[in-house]
Amino acid sequence: MKNTFLILSVLLISAVMLNLGNLKGSSTTKPMEISGDSITTLAPQKNVENEDLHRKIQSYAEEHDIKPIDATVDRVWKAIPGYNGLLVDIEASYRKMLAGNDFKTNQLVYKEVSPKVHLEDLPPSPIYKGNPEKPMVALLINVAWGNEYIPDILEVLNESKVKATFFFDGSWVKKNPDLVTMINLAGHEIGNHAYSHPNLKQRSRDETMEELKKTNDVIEETLGLKPIWFAPPSGSFNQETIHVANELGMKTILWTVDTVDWKKPSTSEMVRRVVTGVGNGSMVLMHPTKPTAEGLKMMINGIHEKGYQLGTVSELMSEKRI
Repeated sequence: MKNTFLILSVLLISAVMLNLGNLKGSSTTKPMEISGDSITTLAPQKNVENEDLHRKIQSYAEEHDIKPIDATVDRVWKAIPGYNGLLVDIEASYRKMLAGNDFKTNQLVYKEVSPKVHLEDLPPSPIYKGNPEKPMVALLINVAWGNEYIPDILEVLNESKVKATFFFDGSWVKKNPDLVTMINLAGHEIGNHAYSHPNLKQRSRDETMEELKKTNDVIEETLGLKPIWFAPPSGSFNQETIHVANELGMKTILWTVDTVDWKKPSTSEMVRRVVTGVGNGSMVLMHPTKPTAEGLKMMINGIHEKGYQLGTVSELMSEKRI
């Protein structure tokens, strides 16, 4: 009996010692933590060659964290796109600075952080401007007439290295495929401006669908692309207009600042009003008119001098940071 007890005791002690050995692990086993009846795997410690440098980068990152901004439907401005946040990539920055063993802000590596709510997540709504934190302005050029001024406008845009978004009337596209192609080949964005410049606020759902679809079809036939942005003629629309555009894969674009160039204002007065009125996320409405052809260069220069970049509607609506 005593021998049996002794043998069992030895076996039990051996089993315990073996289990403890396994818990300590070999070179290929992760460290473990025993808590009550559970065993938790611990994350391996990073080897930080220069702890002081790593700590400085981490401290700077915590103080300069810029949170992303969700897309939202504003009471006044309706749909507003989101804007990416900005974080310091601590490990990438550390690796970059390690050779010099010195903290330098110009060697920090950043990464953008996407918001949780995107423009696509919002209910169908008109868009009047980009995100108010984005220092960019977009030029919207609605085209249903004014052929004689288009070459001058394209020349100014080309010289200024600026891309605009042109919204085409479908019937105009049908009559002017060469001009349409010229604008597209110059790298400008193409949008839908309905087919016959109707007052869509007074049109039925079926009539609106026909106006927008017919324009998309003629643009696709001419250029081989399908617009994703729609600008209602004269800014006239109702909620049905917004829904029809959305069903066709387009978001409805209005404007923040209007040149009112169709009223033939003096060029200097128009430029002054536009440059004074623009801010972060502004969209400027214009047409191929004499005042715009004459004042476009001054408008572009004035907008740049205020510190804004100029981009297409797609670039302005993008969450990507400047």
